[in-house]
Amino acid sequence: MPSKAQIARGVVQAWGRILTGRRPNLSIEITRECPLRCPGCYAFGDNHLGGSVTLRGLADYKGDELVRRFMQLIDERKPLHVSIVGGEPLVRYRELGTILPVLAARDIHVQLVTSAVRPIPVEWRDLHRLQVVVSIDGLPAEHDTRRAPATYDRILKHIAGHRITVHCTVTRQQIRRDGYLEEFLRFWQANPDTRMIWVSLYTPQRGEVSDERLAPADRQRVIDELRRLRPIAPKLEMFDGALEAYAKPPASPAECAFARTTDCVSADLERRITPCQFGGNPEAISRHRLPGGLRVRHILDASEMAGRVVARVRGNGAAR
Repeated sequence: MPSKAQIARGVVQAWGRILTGRRPNLSIEITRECPLRCPGCYAFGDNHLGGSVTLRGLADYKGDELVRRFMQLIDERKPLHVSIVGGEPLVRYRELGTILPVLAARDIHVQLVTSAVRPIPVEWRDLHRLQVVVSIDGLPAEHDTRRAPATYDRILKHIAGHRITVHCTVTRQQIRRDGYLEEFLRFWQANPDTRMIWVSLYTPQRGEVSDERLAPADRQRVIDELRRLRPIAPKLEMFDGALEAYAKPPASPAECAFARTTDCVSADLERRITPCQFGGNPEAISRHRLPGGLRVRHILDASEMAGRVVARVRGNGAAR
């Protein structure tokens, strides 16, 4: 878990970008291809790209053309942190084999989100500032049904020797059984390839009615369980502020630190995904207090105002 000093240092770096009218974070859907068909997947939803086209209907790139266009985007946006998502990023593992070392050499933090449906290249193990996040939605019975062919057997084989972050999105099916979260956390806490564990709550689309959707009572039950389980699962990264945000999530992307500081770009490497890509989980960071009691959100509000002025002076008209 990051220390207060690390959080403060990251805030200062991001602050500099925001003051110049730029966003410090960049999220890229590197491919439209994915062998999975997960229920509730936001990326392939009808409204993910505004309704005029879906991710599967979008053009994307391969080979040298993908590498060139990807790095061109990095050069233009100059992010401090890059999230690589999809689709399934490992579909483009060859291109990533060229891209990731370059990002590491530039000291850019990279978070690569994958299902681990295929082996994670050995060469990635020691790349500077690369965080491989593997989506694992519950215990084998539920996960293997939702995320085949990225089954537990494949995941355990493909992550061997790496230091991964486990990310679980909790759905209503999981929380119905007493002890489910504890069993999940104990399993991955004991796995030697687990560096840390993240847990988030399923975020439905507006008006969605589905078996995955958590009722208010389910949400509170998850929060209570996570608070109880933190001492027995030290790899679980869960700030008090995150639990706060789960209980009272942002009402809109305008209140979410992640949405306000991240540019999200789809697989054609041009189309911007708005107003947000992932939901309100990262809002907990903006609620964090710096030394002296000042909340990160207060700095963000003031800095964005200054950044918009700087952007207008540069002639951009608006902050990127």
